[in-house]
Amino acid sequence: MLYDLISAGYGEEADLNCAEKILWGANEAYNLGLDKNALKIASGFGGGMGVEGICGALTGAIMVLGVLFVDEKAHESTKIKELSKEFLGRYEETMGSIDCAPLKKNYRTVEEKCENIILKSAELLDYIVARELEYRH
Repeated sequence: MLYDLISAGYGEEADLNCAEKILWGANEAYNLGLDKNALKIASGFGGGMGVEGICGALTGAIMVLGVLFVDEKAHESTKIKELSKEFLGRYEETMGSIDCAPLKKNYRTVEEKCENIILKSAELLDYIVARELEYRH
């Protein structure tokens, strides 16, 4: 799924930011059917929205959850809120933060950049997506 795609180097040649890599990788891994314009939606979320706030790999994952589990608008269901809360809670529990600055401080390296941060987001997203799609069937 998404974790395998990203760990195999997906997005490196395209120089995608963390949010773009999650959204566009998920488009391929989960067959979301997004067009290239959708990638622009994630552009401003990299680097914690450019101010080292909530990590772009996480906001990208929330975008994916919205595409998969919201029919038209978030207010029509509590599902997106529940899944977002679960995703962010699990991420913070595992990595110690959901904010870009401390994540970069603790996990970013010169060689791998933010790859470990992005991979953890992909792993958790895969888990939630697989579970939720299984419930649908």
